[in-house]
Amino acid sequence: MAGGRRVKYTVAVRALTEFTARKGDLDLRFTPSPSAQEGIAGHGAVTARRAAGYHAEVSLSGQYKHLLVRGRADGYDPALNQLEEIKTYKGKFDAIPDNHRHLHWAQAKMYGWLLCQKMGLSELRLALVYFEIGSQTETVLVEEHAAAELQRYFEEQCERFLAWADRELAHRAARDQALAALRFPHAAFRPGQRQLAEAAYRAASSGRCLMAQAPTGIGKTVGTMFPLLKACPTQELDKIFFLTAKTSGRALALDALGQIRRSAPALPLRTLELIARDKACEHPDKACHGESCPLARGFYDRLPQARQAALAAGALDRAATRAVALEHGVCPYYLGQELARWCDVVVGDYNYYFDSSALLHGLTLDNQWHAAVLVDEAHNLIERARKMYSAELDQAAFHFMRQSAPAALKKSLDRLNRAWNALHKEQGEPYRAYPEIPSKFAGALQQAISAVTDFLAENPTYVNSGLQRFYFDALHFSRLSESFDTHSLFDVAKEQHGAHVRSTLCIRNILPAPFLAPRFATARTTTLFSATLSPWHFYRDMLGMPQDTACIDVESPFTAEQLTVRIAGRISTRYRQRAQSLAPIAELMARQYRERPGNYLAFLSSFDYLRDVAELFRARHPDIPTWEQSRRMDEQEREQFLARFTPEGCGIGFAVLGGAFAEGIDLPGERLVGAFVATLGLPQFNPVNEQIRERMEAAFGAGHDYAYLYPGLQKVVQAAGRVIRTQSDRGVVYLIDDRFARLNVRALLPRWWKVEPAPES
Repeated sequence: MAGGRRVKYTVAVRALTEFTARKGDLDLRFTPSPSAQEGIAGHGAVTARRAAGYHAEVSLSGQYKHLLVRGRADGYDPALNQLEEIKTYKGKFDAIPDNHRHLHWAQAKMYGWLLCQKMGLSELRLALVYFEIGSQTETVLVEEHAAAELQRYFEEQCERFLAWADRELAHRAARDQALAALRFPHAAFRPGQRQLAEAAYRAASSGRCLMAQAPTGIGKTVGTMFPLLKACPTQELDKIFFLTAKTSGRALALDALGQIRRSAPALPLRTLELIARDKACEHPDKACHGESCPLARGFYDRLPQARQAALAAGALDRAATRAVALEHGVCPYYLGQELARWCDVVVGDYNYYFDSSALLHGLTLDNQWHAAVLVDEAHNLIERARKMYSAELDQAAFHFMRQSAPAALKKSLDRLNRAWNALHKEQGEPYRAYPEIPSKFAGALQQAISAVTDFLAENPTYVNSGLQRFYFDALHFSRLSESFDTHSLFDVAKEQHGAHVRSTLCIRNILPAPFLAPRFATARTTTLFSATLSPWHFYRDMLGMPQDTACIDVESPFTAEQLTVRIAGRISTRYRQRAQSLAPIAELMARQYRERPGNYLAFLSSFDYLRDVAELFRARHPDIPTWEQSRRMDEQEREQFLARFTPEGCGIGFAVLGGAFAEGIDLPGERLVGAFVATLGLPQFNPVNEQIRERMEAAFGAGHDYAYLYPGLQKVVQAAGRVIRTQSDRGVVYLIDDRFARLNVRALLPRWWKVEPAPES
């Protein structure tokens, strides 16, 4: 938006036409889309074929009343007087739905008038150039239009959008006015909360990133959300994205927004919770197109009414979005995707902004939004981002899929299998990392992808879950291979399957910084917060944070008197000493329990170690109640485990460090009075982690710390943090391993802890 006698509403050509020109069914039948890199390369291939004098990427803008429309046309050929809109695709041209082509013509016509206006043209040829990535062939559709005809079309589309734009301008003005007057939703800030809020506001005001290490119990969610809302009017922020690693984080964010709403009932703030597709789908047995799913049939025809009703509601959690969607007969998931364009605060998983095809990042780029990003429990982002930019191909699953694959694919799949076998034929050891992805295998994989693409496009009703799973895995692998570099490993792990050797190929991201850095650059400001974000340089290096990122270690509201931290320095939990450690650990736990009966958590490094300690403990102390975390617990089993921690209860719950009970759970007061951490939490010593250590050493000169020590201690501090949740809590934590006494390890523990040796038995 810009100033002037009347405020202008700025909109991109693509956003405007998607609003006014989409019609008919939601149609997601098999239409494989090129990757971003393939799309860019495809556009480059088309423009490279054009004659000298061809103009690529033509910036255009024009005004209608108080609507400013802008965009970038793909190309203009002065010799032909032809404007080109280039669309890349995979598969068969005939598989592109008609309503998609209708939208493409709408975009071309809008650009057409803007070009006529800019260059004083009286007429213009418009061309839709469809470029098939696999065959590198073009299908060109051409129309000729008079400039006056294009002007009429442009003004009709603008007029259809203008009423909506006026409502959006009114909403934005009312929102900003209300946010300028917004008061903190509680009578006073908690200790440390004001410090966090002020730091977040300063970061937003200066357009910087912030890393905030802030302890549990200070109200981090409200303490970051409130200052960003206050910054919206002064910093002209369009959106706030609150990103979480877990469902529980989304619930906390929605609760914080609810508190803010209740404190200011007239606040015109639109909030949205984004839900994963598999959880939002109403008809998982149906395909996403109008001939199969009733909520896809006529989706775009009913979308305007559903959109208007949803935004009138304001607060759109999962249930509210679903209710509006079903009332208007549209898909809840895709309604939510549409509403992300129009809501002020969007709450969702990390992947909605940081993944390679992230919705919120794409919308931010397309619409040139000023977006503020909040990353909850940001210590999780390293591992989550690594998974986003990693890919795996399992030969055993591939072999099983080949047995039921259609005959038309046999040749290409056999060729891929031979290239796959050749990869590990000369590999003697079970695991090896390679400096690059062999070109023969990459070529065979691309040929297989192309063959499957063609087959599925020609047979849209064909169903084979194994083939589809392989296809999407192969696409992901192929796309990541395009950006393969020192930030990732390519490794091959071999296993014997009966008489055959099968291997698993992995592009394993170990340094997500190159992928995440552009995401931080796109945002106006990003605040990452967690109870464990130290040392700063580790997270800055691994995540690709800007060098001018501000860092703040928020003062803890807790005191050393609340938490007794003891190091059991005569016990080693190293793998070689595990057997000798069992009895001393069991006796230490029993002694502490008898000294102060209550609820305790005991964290071990693995399920095997947990079992050994728990069995010995029960044998020697059968009167002390115990319960254990087991592998692959479902949600009900996890709830039953936590239900044992009652204020009146007593006993010891055994859990795995880094698992479901080591962070993100609240057991205040007498529900938890102590924890035993019998491990440094170091990642397992294995060939993969050794490769990571070597890469971290080469990149940062601190391989062991980056690969083992820092990730391990982060899990330890998170687990110990379960004990003190409020300012009235009292408890004890035992750090069981002689290495906890080392100065470099002690330096990574929270400053407010007062650490002492454990008493001798």
